[in-house]
Amino acid sequence: MANRHLSRSIVLQSLFEWDLNAIEKKQVIEVLDRNIEEFAPNKTDRPFMGKLLEGILGKQPELDLVIEKAAPEWPIDRISPVDRNILRLGLFELLFADRREVPAKVAINEAIELAKQFGGENSSRFVNGVLGAVYKEIGEPGKEEVGKIRKKDVPFDQMPIERLGGAVVYAEADGVMYLALVHDIFGHWTLSKGKIGDRPEIVDETSAAGTIREIKEEMGLDITIEAELGNNEYVATHPEKGKVRKQVHYYLASAPYSAISLEQKGGLDDGQWFRVADILDLNFYEDILPIVTKAITMLVGRKSK
Repeated sequence: MANRHLSRSIVLQSLFEWDLNAIEKKQVIEVLDRNIEEFAPNKTDRPFMGKLLEGILGKQPELDLVIEKAAPEWPIDRISPVDRNILRLGLFELLFADRREVPAKVAINEAIELAKQFGGENSSRFVNGVLGAVYKEIGEPGKEEVGKIRKKDVPFDQMPIERLGGAVVYAEADGVMYLALVHDIFGHWTLSKGKIGDRPEIVDETSAAGTIREIKEEMGLDITIEAELGNNEYVATHPEKGKVRKQVHYYLASAPYSAISLEQKGGLDDGQWFRVADILDLNFYEDILPIVTKAITMLVGRKSK
């Protein structure tokens, strides 16, 4: 099977040469053929590479307009040549590719991997943010997909329930209060959380105990739960189970102000401490912001006593 990541890398290299050297679009195919000969001489994926390159060049004005709207503080000519061509490639696959061949999340993840491989220190986060914003804007295509066999709709009260626990984790250092957050591949800062009671080796796991375990695994932090913040429920689609009701119980928890060690798993790409004063400027999901706000209000209330 052809290595599509390598193929995208070769297309990116060809776009970079076209952009940097002001090559005529009609001559870029010659650049592509030269790069294929150098990096993939078997040419097994040549049709895919040619179609992708020609598609990006044909839609370049529209792609650049989307980039400018998604990142208005970054005019297209101020974005590095590598980053803007990764964005062009990722956006083309996100917006115009056959979704049966390239699902939306695959398009985003591939672009992020290219940014990590060829871009600068902050390239992957920048690409992630732009593509994540566009993904949300176009309605998160594929989020509700359950595979080739569509399951019948199940009434809400008959959907299986999945229990999760999460926490607003805070720490104090040198008189400053911080919150620990994780960042997902769609450009949002959110709360660390995980499944409760899904470990057969742990009998009758409580929501609090499961939350402590999950945050230790996901962020490497030892937390102490101090208060309950409330519950959140949403419907998600599992590729085998179909629609599932996810019920999340959130807590306020403290932790030492120590380095975050993010678990390497799909969906998250960063974890950081933020000063409480800077929290509300971040990009949150709408259902997470009230939980964070409630936690900050509780912490501020304690300080004022």
